[in-house]
Amino acid sequence: MSTVALPEYVHHYHDPAHADDRSFVRKYIFSTDHKIIGIQFLFMSLTFLLIGGLLAMLIRWQLGWPGRPLPGGAVLGETRMPGGIMLPEFYNSLMTMHGTIMIFFAVMPLLVGVFANYLIPLQVGAPDMAFPRLNMASFWLAVVSGILMFAGFFVEAGHAAAGWTSYAPLSVVPEYSGVYNGQVLWTVSLIILGFSSLAGAVNYITTIINMRAPGMTLLRLPLPTWALFITSILILLAIPVLTGALILLLFDQVLGTGFFIPEMGGEPLLWQHMFWYFGHPEVYILILPSFGFVSEIIANGARKPVFGYTAMVLALAAIAFLGWIVWGHHMFQSGMNPMLGVGFMATTMVIAVPTAIKVFNWIGTLWQGNLHFHSPMLYSLAFVSMFVIGGFSGVFLASTPVDIPLHDTYFVVAHIHYVLFGGSLFGIFAALTYWFPKMFGRTMNERINKIHFALTFVFFNLTFFPMHELGVNGMLRRVYDYTQYALFQDLVDLNRFISLSAFALFASQLIYAANYIWSLGRGARASANPWRANSLEWTVPSPPPHGNFDSMPVVYRGPYEYSSPESEEDYLPQDAPPAEAPRPEPAPTFA
Repeated sequence: MSTVALPEYVHHYHDPAHADDRSFVRKYIFSTDHKIIGIQFLFMSLTFLLIGGLLAMLIRWQLGWPGRPLPGGAVLGETRMPGGIMLPEFYNSLMTMHGTIMIFFAVMPLLVGVFANYLIPLQVGAPDMAFPRLNMASFWLAVVSGILMFAGFFVEAGHAAAGWTSYAPLSVVPEYSGVYNGQVLWTVSLIILGFSSLAGAVNYITTIINMRAPGMTLLRLPLPTWALFITSILILLAIPVLTGALILLLFDQVLGTGFFIPEMGGEPLLWQHMFWYFGHPEVYILILPSFGFVSEIIANGARKPVFGYTAMVLALAAIAFLGWIVWGHHMFQSGMNPMLGVGFMATTMVIAVPTAIKVFNWIGTLWQGNLHFHSPMLYSLAFVSMFVIGGFSGVFLASTPVDIPLHDTYFVVAHIHYVLFGGSLFGIFAALTYWFPKMFGRTMNERINKIHFALTFVFFNLTFFPMHELGVNGMLRRVYDYTQYALFQDLVDLNRFISLSAFALFASQLIYAANYIWSLGRGARASANPWRANSLEWTVPSPPPHGNFDSMPVVYRGPYEYSSPESEEDYLPQDAPPAEAPRPEPAPTFA
């Protein structure tokens, strides 16, 4: 048997698995254990997911029953208002905060903050993150950022209302938006969140590069770790661009500079370029981790090795690289040179190639597999199908002649939700369910999860697919009362159907939430490896002890050796040593 070289940090590996005897505050509040920090991110981001969902329901209420309030009643967003449900100013705040909270405080920390923290050390065979105290600081910076963002709802002038993209000069000049205090809180909050994200990305990258167990080569890493590694590189490169733009925006808001104000010689388009130069890599920050989770779960559900493992890794890297040269497709309407627009159109269409490779490889993994339709597998299959629909609508929007009439319509809303709800959130449901036994030592109720899957799949499509029709009919997003336009007055019934479907979709999530909370204390006890999976996190107890491993694991094989002839079972853990090679038979002789 060949020996495996030990990484440098093994020589000071003095923290084997043991009972954690720290105080409650040090263990659960100001913890440096990567697993506890991952769970802290989990409950913080699930709270914001609920808040963002409630804001969406208020938006759909307004769009399903449109019109300005009538005199004589109370309205949301003000102490005393003429009547109805809300006024345009509050609606604009809802639109701004729904997008901001869902992207920056729900989906992004769920995908990266939770699973990068929890999974990376376990999957690479490390006792903890490379920088545990920095890891703790990254979480508490995110908490401070979230409190500041939420506090904007209670300032006197009202919260930010310039959209989640906060285009200048609307987000700069108080006379334009009327919500100066809330807009400043929005800016400061995201600056702080940027430092939190950078601290996390540095930690994740360093841990993967320097703290892999003996034998854990890069091409033996599970695909979730590969996806989180590439995502962390995107964060490290993209977040400083946004943070720099936000600091300039803050200077304009507070110090009276004019970086983005035309009357002072500034350039509003500069904000758009800086925002979207961050914003399109951010789209892949919000989807690449789900690619890794779904790849892991589909291989497990099919009981087959991942089809084209190396191609999957290269496709992840290609998507990340191409994501940097497509940001201009968000700005076809900005008056850019048509030749430049053609360049952005071409690069945007090229990015469909590595994405298609991943889809074909998932299908190849499923093909002739011994399929097990457990609930994580169902969520993963929904992810693939919904993401494909979102990808097809993205091809339309990548084409300049088609994008111009569809720009800023509900066709774009449908596209982004098929990518980020049908994609990212289905991937999150798959991952939350799959790794729930490892995190909490208990299992969720499988029947309830399947009911939640069915209801979510149906009501998601009933909510967002009709939005393509709204977009083709020209209905603009961010419009408070579309019935004031004669062209859109016939769309009330379709909007009302979408709103009712959205309410049912939101109610369906309460089923999952109840199952999740109930299972934390009352779910059946989980074994160390309930899914019969191969990667290292399934070789330790559920939940893992402080320090993760009793001794440094040694890796002998890849993460997807399902249905291996070496094992009587249909899987082989990564730390299972190879069987003794049989002595070859003597070659036959011929007369």
